[in-house]
Amino acid sequence: MPLQKLLFKPGINKELTAYTNEGGWFDGNLVRFRKGLPEKIGGWVKYSNSSFISRGRALHAWVALDSTKYIGLGATQKYYVLEGTSYNDITPIRKSSINSITFSATNGDATLTVTDSSHGAVQNDFVTISGAVSLGGNITAAVLNQEYQIATIVDSNTYTIEAKDTSGVTVTANSSDTGNGGSGVDGEYQINVGLDVYIPSSGWGAGSWGTGTFGSVTALSDTNQLRTYSHDNFGEDLVFNVRNGGVYYWDSSGGTSNRAVLLSDLSGANLPPTKALQVLVSDIDRHVICLGADPIENSSRTGTIDPMLIAFSDQENITEWEPLSTNTAGSLRLSAGSSIIGGIRARQETLIWTDTALYSLTFIGQPFTFGLNLVNEGVGLVGPHAAVNTPKGVFWMDKKGFYIYSGQVQTLPCSVQEYVFNDINDTQGFQIFGFSNKAFNEVGWFYCSVNQSIIDRYVVYNYDENVWSLGQLSRNAWLDEGIFEKPLATYTTSTTGYLYNHETGNDNDGVAMENVFIESSDFDIEPAGEVFSSVSRIIPDVNFVGSGSTGSAGQQLDFVLKKRDFPGEDLTTVTTASCFSNTTKIDTRLRARQVVLRVQSNDDDTSVTGMGFRLGATRLDVKPDGKR
Repeated sequence: MPLQKLLFKPGINKELTAYTNEGGWFDGNLVRFRKGLPEKIGGWVKYSNSSFISRGRALHAWVALDSTKYIGLGATQKYYVLEGTSYNDITPIRKSSINSITFSATNGDATLTVTDSSHGAVQNDFVTISGAVSLGGNITAAVLNQEYQIATIVDSNTYTIEAKDTSGVTVTANSSDTGNGGSGVDGEYQINVGLDVYIPSSGWGAGSWGTGTFGSVTALSDTNQLRTYSHDNFGEDLVFNVRNGGVYYWDSSGGTSNRAVLLSDLSGANLPPTKALQVLVSDIDRHVICLGADPIENSSRTGTIDPMLIAFSDQENITEWEPLSTNTAGSLRLSAGSSIIGGIRARQETLIWTDTALYSLTFIGQPFTFGLNLVNEGVGLVGPHAAVNTPKGVFWMDKKGFYIYSGQVQTLPCSVQEYVFNDINDTQGFQIFGFSNKAFNEVGWFYCSVNQSIIDRYVVYNYDENVWSLGQLSRNAWLDEGIFEKPLATYTTSTTGYLYNHETGNDNDGVAMENVFIESSDFDIEPAGEVFSSVSRIIPDVNFVGSGSTGSAGQQLDFVLKKRDFPGEDLTTVTTASCFSNTTKIDTRLRARQVVLRVQSNDDDTSVTGMGFRLGATRLDVKPDGKR
């Protein structure tokens, strides 16, 4: 027989069986399709060696009038503004206690008990202490007067912290630490932190471990629920919202040492929402819009979210929210669904999803300001960050499929849909983060797999070539190229988070990227699949495009052949051989009816960095070898 050319159909297809999908790809990881061929995705490096605390959940980039570039980064426990390579903590202050804090220490213990009446804190909150004097021993004024993260909540008036020096090293009290810190101790409490996981209901187990008692009921709020953010720039300043919580404003003219404040604390503020589910700024007309805002009753905000209410400010005026005949402020209420999930600014309209419907909000001018149209009922949004705006339209994910809106709603055919939705942890839908990668015509979603509570998987759609890919990668937030040259994404290990430049180089932040592979469906060696055939050679067709060296000591891949005689049998690996840029053939000995081709990174030798590849048409040297 002549050499058999293997040129598989582009895209991963898991909707069919491995045998039915003959001639296609069945699985892959960290591989995309471009111009019909599989290739390794680009690598990533840290944007900055500086880190942030907790898990980064949202990113927003904008440019000030003086051309300063900013990134707003909302994390589980803090909010930062990144200028240059430094993370600047602008987390708003929730409460200031004046001359009201006292301490008590235990000899031989680093735990300090802090008393502050009605502190309102939750576990892991941050407080900055000032004005304290030494307790008399190791617990000096320098130890006390700094930012602390609250370790435990004892009761509504008491909590504990772990004493440390200014470099973070634990300090243990001694027998001389008998003081209380003095009578002039102040504390500034940052807004309450949230959780890293979504809590689908209230009750025992909601919130931090150990809070509440068995059988108790805990009302869900921004403090005991997954912490997510929405944010937008209002001119050169920033407006952001903690979902289920307050709406805040950061004035860039005050510098990055300046903290954000509530809208209601701005000079001249008139009835701004005190709580919301999301905030954004409309295109062109520049109204600040709060989705799921608390309504106005008896000339004040209620403080209770109406999950179907849209409130908007006066045009180009972030402080005026009272609807008057002399302004364009107002509100609208949706009817289809039970709660607004999210919204996104699109071309000359704002799209708003509830749990069961899609609406279009358009500016029409006075006296109504905005027009509201029901676009589709029956399809909602799986999470507040699951919609993505791209040059080809707005893509989004709901609880059962993928969709696109470009004037009308269309279902997006997906060759991995059943796999993804069977694999997903549907209780963590609010963690799903949609992203675009315009340079490669891609849109995708990061999600938690079925047994995970932290994002560990992704699925990607190439909207130009109509193909899907998938893989394993933990990223909690993404910002496509635009103001910044490369896509940016957040990743947190333990409590330390970093921002990464993606599509940069070929490696995982300086080390070889592991578990990169593409695997075919089963294919018959002999067209009818009736007789056995033997394979004696693999002739690879690979273009190594990475930054690493070429030749027999440079970039490399492993070519793997697996076999089975019947679809119901387990696959058996027959050949695993290295392929370099100068490899002409790989000798093998294989006899079977069905074969699977897998091309993968050589994870046994991770010292070779800078490996990138594009796979062409592999050929096999095949000969018939009887019927049994």
